[in-house]
Amino acid sequence: MTRSFLAVLRRDLLLAMRRKNEVLTALFFFVIVASLFPLAIGPEPRLLRKIGPGVLWVAALLSTLLGLHRLFADDHADGTLEQMALSPAGFTAIVSAKMLGHWLLAGLPLVLLAPVLGVQYDLDGGALGLLTLSLLLGTPLLSMIGAIGAALTLGLRGGGSLLALLVLPLYIPALVFGAGAVEAQVAGLTYSGHLALLGAMLVVAAFFTPLAVTAAIRIALE
Repeated sequence: MTRSFLAVLRRDLLLAMRRKNEVLTALFFFVIVASLFPLAIGPEPRLLRKIGPGVLWVAALLSTLLGLHRLFADDHADGTLEQMALSPAGFTAIVSAKMLGHWLLAGLPLVLLAPVLGVQYDLDGGALGLLTLSLLLGTPLLSMIGAIGAALTLGLRGGGSLLALLVLPLYIPALVFGAGAVEAQVAGLTYSGHLALLGAMLVVAAFFTPLAVTAAIRIALE
């Protein structure tokens, strides 16, 4: 199972490197969206500190959505996904590897870029560190929830639009607790509760999401 997990992860990363424009498009989108707000509302430091965590979290959320519909679609189109489902190596491990690959390509770069973009919002070192930690906990959750949506809309016409409508409401708790933790730190309030809830959601999702995605894909393949 471990060998198949690593093989699928390596394969998805290599395929993504051959389509670098898709990865760079999501990063460019994140940078542009996060940079437009300070230009639009002006250089008022108090207002920037207030809206900064929410803007960066929303930008990360929308960037994660870009290309999410292709998480399983390409393998479904050429028959690879069906062969994976029939593999004795364990389809749940394969699905887990694909979700981890999506986070490494679409989520981890956002975590690394967020502190740099957070400087535009006059966030201090503590707030930037907490922003990074909240995104480190939250972006894998976004990838896993998105994988459920991608599996449920697999093979449907207009699946990309339906995926966004299906997934965005499920992203709200992660957005509330992730941005809320940084906002609480900026306001001088305790933020441990927000992070604890975000971490709990991540643990629950890590356990149940591979099973849910596997079941949804098997239904789509029937």
